[in-house]
Amino acid sequence: MRQIVMIPGLCSDAAIWRRTIAALGGDFRCVVGDTLQDSTLPGMARRILDSAPDKFALAGVSMGGMVAMELMRLAPSRVTHLALISTNARPDSVRQKIYRSLANMVVGMTGDFRPLAKRSLPTLVHPDVPEDVKSEMIEMSMRVGPKTYVRQNRAVSSRRDSREILPQIAVPTSVIVGEEDVLIPVAMSREIHDRTLGSTLHIIPGCGHLPPIEKPTIVADLLRELMGARPGTLNSQREDERIGATSASTKI
Repeated sequence: MRQIVMIPGLCSDAAIWRRTIAALGGDFRCVVGDTLQDSTLPGMARRILDSAPDKFALAGVSMGGMVAMELMRLAPSRVTHLALISTNARPDSVRQKIYRSLANMVVGMTGDFRPLAKRSLPTLVHPDVPEDVKSEMIEMSMRVGPKTYVRQNRAVSSRRDSREILPQIAVPTSVIVGEEDVLIPVAMSREIHDRTLGSTLHIIPGCGHLPPIEKPTIVADLLRELMGARPGTLNSQREDERIGATSASTKI
């Protein structure tokens, strides 16, 4: 059975992928990579590589997409298919670095992480997501905890520019983003798509920053479509694929 290695985002664990994995219905063997122990994105990528099979498909969301790009820098020949979801190939700007540093200070001083986790929801998910998704997001943040959040935030802040590796990616690649993503604008996904030869861009209406938990059925369908592309060949189609609102509603 073909395997997909899935990488969570910042302050996320395997729960961010649980609904998408369920929507795949056993079509693939899905394994969620460990991003909770390391202090750098390359360190996370190496840990995931150490436990991955010789060949595998790769999907990363947000910070997980940044780790996926690091992995493509380290071992591109081991990856057969690639999905980059709601992520950014650029390094942090000075303003972003300052914001992350201030956020880490606030988190480090708080005695109760739950109110901060609740306040972050509007930047992470679309306001119309079900309440159980919001609750699951908060509980996931509590499990991951403030120390890991700070460590991961520092890792993201110190990341390298990955735009240089995008033209070298030679496997079928899907770039997926929520249309209402307020954390990483759609333009960042469009830039990844433009720089990655043969990639396809999928913009999901009514979705925020975390499609795998917000729109799992759509993400599962996009992963099935991606896995249907033959490794070693490039899709020559460069048109954006836009999933219509009617189509999205029938899939969920």
